[in-house]
Amino acid sequence: MSTLMLYLFYFFTFYAFLPGLISRLFGYRVLKRGMSERDISLTFDDGPDPVYTPRLLDLLGRHGIKATFFVVGKHAEAHPDIILRMHQEGHSIGIHNYLHRSNWLMRPKSVAKQIRMTSELIERITGTKPRFYRPPWGIMNLFDFASRHQLQIVLWSMMAGDWRKSTGAAKIESRMLKRLSGGTIYLLHDCGNTFGADLEAPANTIEALERFIPAALDRGYRFVRVDELADAYAKAAQRKAHPVRKALVAAFLFWERCFHAAFRLQAAIPEDPKSFLFYRITSYHGETIPLSEGEALRSGDTVVELHMNNELLYEFGRNARSPVQLAIQLIRAMEKTMPKLAASLLLRKDVSSIKAVLGTSMVNRGVEQFGFTIADLPRGWFAFATRLYLKFLLSVIHPQGKDRLGQRAEMLVPKRIAISMKEMTKRYGETVTQVAAGAADRADGRLA
Repeated sequence: MSTLMLYLFYFFTFYAFLPGLISRLFGYRVLKRGMSERDISLTFDDGPDPVYTPRLLDLLGRHGIKATFFVVGKHAEAHPDIILRMHQEGHSIGIHNYLHRSNWLMRPKSVAKQIRMTSELIERITGTKPRFYRPPWGIMNLFDFASRHQLQIVLWSMMAGDWRKSTGAAKIESRMLKRLSGGTIYLLHDCGNTFGADLEAPANTIEALERFIPAALDRGYRFVRVDELADAYAKAAQRKAHPVRKALVAAFLFWERCFHAAFRLQAAIPEDPKSFLFYRITSYHGETIPLSEGEALRSGDTVVELHMNNELLYEFGRNARSPVQLAIQLIRAMEKTMPKLAASLLLRKDVSSIKAVLGTSMVNRGVEQFGFTIADLPRGWFAFATRLYLKFLLSVIHPQGKDRLGQRAEMLVPKRIAISMKEMTKRYGETVTQVAAGAADRADGRLA
């Protein structure tokens, strides 16, 4: 697999596919539904619309119920009076980007700008800063997943398909009643002026709600804003450990195995299925990295690319009683693995063509004792994506979970670690000689 294909694979997987998959399947770091027996929430995307949003507000007002509107900044800027009315009538207002564009198609800075512009606009009109964010089409990237600008991401548990005029009011009502249960977050639309939607479709939504709302109220359900569901969810989660983390870990470890298979990673300790380090031989592409004894790693050099066994790292984190104990386990694992890794590499027929061993890790403190030099990642997309991905990984595998990210965050910076093959030979050559001699003795024994 070429380096370009590898980078594209990294990009699509870590920036786009994996965050969306995890959030959709497991609800990790997003709100998909509440933890309530009788509270439900109506949410409306893409507005405000000068025709349909006032009609919808009239309907909600007649029944005395509150909803949540995820507004498009450009539409809000064109109709500030409707935004102010939403706020004055007690509805919650969230962000749906300034323009209705997919976050997969924007750089992180562009996504941040869209969120910031819309947030500032809503705050200027209402005097209240938004708490919630829903990316268009619910499509998330690594930037949304890891940073969120202190906003709670809200998806949904029921989508009525009401952006198409052909769906019709009767079908929208039927779908909503079929999925009526406590904690449901309904995704609806009060504006059809976005890509893929029909301009007149919100008329069907309003007609369906005119029948759905009384039916739900008659069955004892209560309509609440998303913030009420979110606050109740947070309190319930504090009382009870949520199963999402376990499911998330299982999904991540499955992905880890797929990654190892896709890139044909080799275990540093072949006879150990839980080898701490894995590697592959590849070409280095990047800025020059100084090595020991005046050597340097340059673009085009052949390197051994290291990958930590995250499944084993998770086991360490789960069983460790403290961060200190986790650090001790990591050091011991490196002490055990490095001589074996050296033997695997220095006994290769193509060892003379390999310039260095290279890895990228947030777990880089103390690696100097094993002969590695440490270098900062060059600024750019790769460094940004790597930082977000490794922070997400640490939040999963560390015994203190995401709370660890707030403690001495300046130390949680991914670095490139490298050791030249000359240094590897100098440090571990004697061990390699012993391994080779042992293998020869065993061969002689078999021949005898």
